[in-house]
Order: sequence, then C-alpha cells, then structure tokens
Amino acid sequence: MKKNRILLLFAHPSQHRSNVNAPLFEYAKSLDYVTAVDLYAKYPTYQIDIDDEQQLLNAHDVVIFQFPFYWYSTPSILKEWQDLVLEYGYAYGQDGKALQGKLFICAISAGGKEEAYRAKGYNHFTVRELLQPLEQTAYITGMTYLPPFALFSSRSAQFDHALSSHLAQWKLLLQALYHNSIDVRATESLITINELLGGSKTQGDKA
Repeated sequence: MKKNRILLLFAHPSQHRSNVNAPLFEYAKSLDYVTAVDLYAKYPTYQIDIDDEQQLLNAHDVVIFQFPFYWYSTPSILKEWQDLVLEYGYAYGQDGKALQGKLFICAISAGGKEEAYRAKGYNHFTVRELLQPLEQTAYITGMTYLPPFALFSSRSAQFDHALSSHLAQWKLLLQALYHNSIDVRATESLITINELLGGSKTQGDKA
C-alpha cells in the first residue's frame, strides 16, 4: 500500500504557554515522513511565501492544520495562509486541481470540556460543526476531509494525565495517515477521529 507524506502546519500564537500542542508538534518533527512547519516561526511578519507553500503542498499527500481552538476558529496566521496560498487557479477553480485527492485533518486543543461542545452544552455546537468552514474548504479544493483530532479540557491535561493518552493517540493517528490505513467512510459520522483511535465513546453524541 502506498505510504503518505504528511505536511503538518502548526499555528500557535503563544507557544511558551503551550502544554499540549508543543509536545505533539515536537513528536511529529521527529518523524521522517512528516514535514512539520511552525508558521509563526517561519513567518514572524506574516510575509507568506506563496510559491514555497504551494510546492510543499504539492509534495505531500496529507495536510494537517494543528492549532489551539481559540474563539471557534484558527489563529490569524493560519487564516492568512489559507487566504494567500489556496488561491484561484491553484486550489480551486477551473484549473485549480492541485489539492484533489489529498487528505485533510485538523488537530485541535480546546479548553472547554467535551460536554460543552454539544447542542445543549455551553458552546451550542460540536467541534465538527464549528469547523465546517474548513470542511467546506476541503470540499471546494477536492481534498478528503477527516473529522478533527481533538483534546478537550486542554488546560488541565497535564494534571489529569490526559496528555499522555492523547499523545499516544496522536502517534497512532500519524502512523495510520502514513500507512493510508484509515477507512474514510468509517469516519463520516464521527464528531472527532479520536473515537476511531480508541478515544471517548461519547464523541458522536450531539445531544
């Protein structure tokens, strides 16, 4: 089976305060099949090299956006990256077919509890629903969208031992993406992909 090359785009505006995302990013950097890019370090003035970013996309089969889920969206540099790199004629439009067939997934950390991301919870929507603009971006560009890899209650993850199990799931996810062994159809009804990796069994509960 074909092995996938993975492009990980990491966006964290306050890395010195990151207890969750930094360890995941550091582990990904150690893998020879992952190209791990720290967008804030690469572009401290937001002067994104469109050609370089498009060449990176062309050379990889899987695209991961890794970021803390602040205010139900991506950090600003990741939005700037999308606006500039995913341009007409490259990522979409009549001749924009460069991304077709690639896998796309978000790896996020959320400060709130899992039950807060439900119809009757504090945030009123699931994380998959809140990430629908990115799901639609994948659809428009011809990429195959996978439900997000998510850690809830991220502020306390270090203290309640959730980080170690989350890192273990992260390793499983990266291996599965590399080996192209994820059954995409099995993920269509999931809120997060964690359940497929042995995570919470309540993530599909929209109540």
